[in-house]
Amino acid sequence: MTLPQTDESAGDAALAGLYAEPFRLSLPREQLIPFVFASPHSGRVYPASFLAGSRLNPISLRRSEDAFVDELFAAVLGLGAPMIAARFPRAYLDVNRSPAELDAAMFDGRLPLAVDTTSPRVNAGLGVIPRVVRDGAEIYHEKLAAREAEERLSKLYRPYHAALTRLIEQTHARFAMAVVIDCHSMPSAAVVPDIVLGDRYGISASPLLLRHAERAFEACGFAVARNAPYAGGYTTHLHGRPARGVHALQIEINRALYLDEETIQPNQRFEDLRARIARALSGLVSIELSQLGRPDPHGITLAAE
Repeated sequence: MTLPQTDESAGDAALAGLYAEPFRLSLPREQLIPFVFASPHSGRVYPASFLAGSRLNPISLRRSEDAFVDELFAAVLGLGAPMIAARFPRAYLDVNRSPAELDAAMFDGRLPLAVDTTSPRVNAGLGVIPRVVRDGAEIYHEKLAAREAEERLSKLYRPYHAALTRLIEQTHARFAMAVVIDCHSMPSAAVVPDIVLGDRYGISASPLLLRHAERAFEACGFAVARNAPYAGGYTTHLHGRPARGVHALQIEINRALYLDEETIQPNQRFEDLRARIARALSGLVSIELSQLGRPDPHGITLAAE
């Protein structure tokens, strides 16, 4: 199991390593199914400059992670699907936000970027460059230099999204369809269910895909909820276009099932959960693709006959 890199001795090498490789792309020998998996929040390489500039200790920063979700979903490679996983931490940069969701008040100087001043996520401190971690604690000692925003977006955010978009386009070209599965975990205090499936209330994916996913996880003993409290974020919003043959579904896993949430380390149930998720994913990708309909050139998804 890969251990998190949170040691300040990594120094500038950690940041340079992220700039050189902002994400990890795992490809099957041959893509057999029109599924693309993404893990935007499981990154755990922390630049020393970020740790030094934060008022929080590494464990507090790591509570924003969807810790080890990339490893929980690793079975997708054996099913014949690719996975992209961000290597940088969510507290440093959140790729499941719009690039305009920036809090200008966090920066010393004017931002040379478009800013969405109406975003409720920015107002809550959870924009593309977060001001707070998930429990509401302030991250930084002082304001960031304005250049930080463009640097993180250009060197980390845009490469991640460009790679994900290429995967989706290649998949769609090969199969005439693509299904994006955005993989997350959720604090155990937030919800009762084991799994929350989000399709933006029916906008980002066929309802038949949601129903099939629900049954696949229930068949493996999971309690499943739909769209509450997580209906899907920027990735599902950006890519979920069922009328064009691209479906996007978000999966949230209750962290209590696999994680010690105080130490951010896998608990004794981790391997069992990973095996159960692998079985559920095998059921999920077995969906008869004709059930999802076919894209219509006029932009309307045609029901399967």
